[in-house]
Amino acid sequence: MVKHVAVLMGGWSPERQVSLWSGEACAKAAESVGYRVTRVDVGRDIAQVLDALRPDVALNVLHGRPGEDGTIQGILEVLRIPYTHSGVLASALAMDKTQAKIILTAHGIPVPEGRLVSRAEAARAHVLPRPYVLKPNTGGSSVGVFIVREDQEHPPQELHRPDWGFGEELLAERYIPGLELTCAVMGDKALGVIEIQSDLKFYDYEAKYAPGGSRHILPAQILPNIYQKAQMLAVEAHRALGCRGISRSDFRYDDRTGDESGLVCLEVNTQPGMTEMSLVPELAAHEGHSFGELVRWMVEDASLDR
Repeated sequence: MVKHVAVLMGGWSPERQVSLWSGEACAKAAESVGYRVTRVDVGRDIAQVLDALRPDVALNVLHGRPGEDGTIQGILEVLRIPYTHSGVLASALAMDKTQAKIILTAHGIPVPEGRLVSRAEAARAHVLPRPYVLKPNTGGSSVGVFIVREDQEHPPQELHRPDWGFGEELLAERYIPGLELTCAVMGDKALGVIEIQSDLKFYDYEAKYAPGGSRHILPAQILPNIYQKAQMLAVEAHRALGCRGISRSDFRYDDRTGDESGLVCLEVNTQPGMTEMSLVPELAAHEGHSFGELVRWMVEDASLDR
């Protein structure tokens, strides 16, 4: 019997549009490999929608809350609908960058120095020596992220905006110069390492999703020991947080050090992007997996009690 796959996309986070792009790409790929697909633009009635739909598998392509923080995973557990990617606890931990850093540090995985601050505190005065990075504690796709340069006299003025929509807790971290690297984990295996280059101010939302906003160097042109170290750390981070299915770990590498001490893990993404320009499909293709095969792997990997 043909499996019925509900592709969960959209939602109401600031990353809604990216999720819609990812979801449509995955829905088409799932159809191309023979699944019966229902596209579900997730609203606050999602429990009732899924209970009526009763798919065989939920392909979770939501980004941000509620799809990436354990909420949708909990609903799917209650409804006993097998789903893709990580479970309740791993999703919640990885979504909270501060809590994730505590877990990663406990497992010996290097992370940037920093601290959790309120938006009001960050808006009043510099919270770390410049240069530093400010990012929402629970967010992705680089929305609401600022690099505060050495010559920047005041904190980002956008923090004062009344329509600020990225949460009241921010993570302030030391800015790490050098290379932007990323590595995906598929099951328990690390894929390749990509170096991301951009002519924009940093690898922000526009660089990620605008055509020509960034260049992906695969395999990354770094020393073999650094390449292997990034792969090893990606697997260790995946396991430390209890991730399942596919995850993607992002790194900065200060290449001035010339050794592994310059490599730090910025975060682990339990719901990485799946658009045509996204990194995970590119990494999978480099390993010989077509986009359809990648989606098939995710669907067949789906389970409960993850």
